[in-house]
Amino acid sequence: MAELKQDSPDEVLCSCSGTTRGMIQELVRQGKDLNAISRYSGALTGCGGCEWDIGELVKALLAKSTATSTAAPPLAPDQPE
Repeated sequence: MAELKQDSPDEVLCSCSGTTRGMIQELVRQGKDLNAISRYSGALTGCGGCEWDIGELVKALLAKSTATSTAAPPLAPDQPE
């Protein structure tokens, strides 16, 4: 069996529900918070072993999203007169 590379979208972050990194990433893109992610995927409702990993991933994704959305738009190229 081939091992998944860490940070792969197919990496299972919650073994109780089978929730993958890619599913969490998609749910965050849809604007879901940890409670909504938990309700939708079943993650964070079992043994609690995924709490830290999923929490840190969501925090990182939100920080990246905030940084991207608050960055100044690129300058338009000079237009010929």
